[in-house]
Amino acid sequence: MLTTDERASWQRDGFFVRRAFAREPLLGDMLARVVAICRDHAAGRDVTPALVLPEARGNPAARAPEDLISKVFRLHRDPTFGRFARDAALLDLVADLLGDDVDCFLSQFIFKTPGAYGQPWHQDALYFPFEPDRQLGVWLAVTEARLDNGCLHVLPGSHREPVHPHERDPRPGSNYGYLEIVDHDMSGAVPVLLQPGDLLVFHSHLMHRSTDNESDGIRAAMVYHYSPAGTVDRSPRGPAYVNDWMPVRRAGAPVPQAMERRP
Repeated sequence: MLTTDERASWQRDGFFVRRAFAREPLLGDMLARVVAICRDHAAGRDVTPALVLPEARGNPAARAPEDLISKVFRLHRDPTFGRFARDAALLDLVADLLGDDVDCFLSQFIFKTPGAYGQPWHQDALYFPFEPDRQLGVWLAVTEARLDNGCLHVLPGSHREPVHPHERDPRPGSNYGYLEIVDHDMSGAVPVLLQPGDLLVFHSHLMHRSTDNESDGIRAAMVYHYSPAGTVDRSPRGPAYVNDWMPVRRAGAPVPQAMERRP
């Protein structure tokens, strides 16, 4: 369950960080599994339901298929990633904020290869035209997130804002779907520095961005998005192809065992 400080941070700022939430071998397993998916995809093998999206700018220093990838979506039905999506300790946090009946509808592994653009200021709720409007994300750091490799920056308290207009990212070679808020003062933003295994839990209205990766290594993270069961997608264009609704917790149902978290 949430601590007193975490609950206060959620209400005040729209996010909190749980340090050392996950450990090896899970982080290594996640990275190895998504690399295998990328290599299978490059070899022309079927990786359904995973959806592999390349880095739009490419990567002149690429040595392996995964070096050319920006994100891999639709992973929460894969055994490696699904185990964490249903983890009892994780869902205790989620249920404390959303209620006991919860679905996971979106998952993505982010590589953030060297030289990759950051994603501009945005609110995830823009992409979630849902009813009720009560979604949250959990961001698991697979590698360290630092200033030089493009960590997240968040604007505390912006979760109270409605969804703002977003404009297309004007940078040549920006990734598909990169949109930007340009009508709000972001001067109060703070970086979210994470060690491998740290977990960021954040409101879907929270304004956040990442910066460019100026380091020589990847900044890898695994992100899941959750919503109350029974949520309706009101998009006039129909459901987004990256979404895949999967029940993960129901009131009164047996609770799966939490993963072992030894130091």
